[in-house]
Amino acid sequence: MNILYIDIDTLRPDHMGCYGYKRDTTPNMDVIAREGTLFTNCYCADAPCLPSRAGFVTGMFGIHNGAVGHGGTAADKRIYGSERGFRDPVDENNLWRVFRKAGMYTASISTFAERHSSWWFNAGFHETHNVGFGGMESGEVVLPVALDWLTHNGGKKDWLLHLHLWDPHTPYRAPASFGNLFEDEPLDNWIDGGVIKKHLAHTGPHSINEMNMYTDEVPDIYPRMPGSAKDLAGVKRFFDGYDCGVRFADHIVGAVFDKLKSMGIYDDTAIIITSDHGENLGELGLYGEHATADHATCHIPLIIKWPGTPAGQTDGAFHYNIDLAPTLAGLLGVEPSAHWDGTDFSANLTRGENRGQECLVLSQMAHVCQRSVRYGEWLYIRTYHDGLHDFDKEMLFNIANDPHEQNNLAYTHPETSGRGAKMLLDWFDNMMDASRYLEDPMRVVMREGGPFHSRGHYDSYRERLIQTGRADGAEILRKRREEGWTF
Repeated sequence: MNILYIDIDTLRPDHMGCYGYKRDTTPNMDVIAREGTLFTNCYCADAPCLPSRAGFVTGMFGIHNGAVGHGGTAADKRIYGSERGFRDPVDENNLWRVFRKAGMYTASISTFAERHSSWWFNAGFHETHNVGFGGMESGEVVLPVALDWLTHNGGKKDWLLHLHLWDPHTPYRAPASFGNLFEDEPLDNWIDGGVIKKHLAHTGPHSINEMNMYTDEVPDIYPRMPGSAKDLAGVKRFFDGYDCGVRFADHIVGAVFDKLKSMGIYDDTAIIITSDHGENLGELGLYGEHATADHATCHIPLIIKWPGTPAGQTDGAFHYNIDLAPTLAGLLGVEPSAHWDGTDFSANLTRGENRGQECLVLSQMAHVCQRSVRYGEWLYIRTYHDGLHDFDKEMLFNIANDPHEQNNLAYTHPETSGRGAKMLLDWFDNMMDASRYLEDPMRVVMREGGPFHSRGHYDSYRERLIQTGRADGAEILRKRREEGWTF
């Protein structure tokens, strides 16, 4: 069989039509959802880009593979150590090797490995195509490569093509010629004037005042990406930029689907659509970043159209992205690896079962240091380093009633918070007991100066807070440093 694995960076499920979004952002991907299985509760175990891909490629939590950050020691996958043979056993048993072991020819069109110097990502591919823009490209550069590859290889049997698009990622960069399909379409949004007023006082990078992380300056080559917003019109411009990125990515994959159909191979091709992480679009006061261990950042789409399985299924069980390696191994009849932390849910596709995780533990170490637990209708978040923000140590949100995380219930629901804290503690103990390493990589991040994206910005950002009327936030950061926090 042939498999098309579509990997769209920063794609939020709730901004896709098949997940209920009212804007028409994903007409082509919505068709795949109708023809396959839509997974509504899939999350990346570790966020953002590098840690998430380290997770789903290795099939391991970041606490085991070690790649939990964007810089420093924790931006590299751990060295296997003295027991390593001629080849690294983790790379030899990664996601892409599942397809190789199933007898498939594997190819990737992606700039991820070069963007993050994460060359382990390519382990298992027979061939890789790098368009050379380090993740700053948009889909019109990638599409010709994909179509050319299919022209020369699509008629063959037993191939996997990994197709990676960055269009929904900041800075929002859909080509100007694509226009704004949502210019005259209002937002169906939870953000109102009262929320904006609260967000204008927010302390922290990628706030409504600093959408370019620590400043409001954005290069002119990205006209869809605002540097800040002061009112509802500014927020709409921001949302339009993101949604246009999603719609443009959908346009690209639609062209790929048309190519498969023109070659007569669409019906027999399995299609997997997913993402590495979501995006903060106002949640926790952040705009245009994937900087927390919360629902907005860690909830990802997963759609699988697999020949021979029922169409139109919806799966609401909890799944990790690290479950993909064992699940695809199960679908392809490949022996699972002892290194994997994920769980095989292939029976959910083939037999309509509803197996999933009891709870999900989510981690973020690149922008902040947080771990959270998703269980039932709840999300419990514990912050160890808030990366120049002003987050509470503990946060609890009812995701069913409050998906945009507006009301922290940690102090009014102590028993529910306590349950989440115990789940987190039990998970940590189990992970460390099963680890080949003695140290939690989060401690490595903390020892090396805190989350990578918060290092070196303390003085300039405090000054910006003062200059923009947020002296209270500057004082909070000063006290944090006096208490020993490193930035």
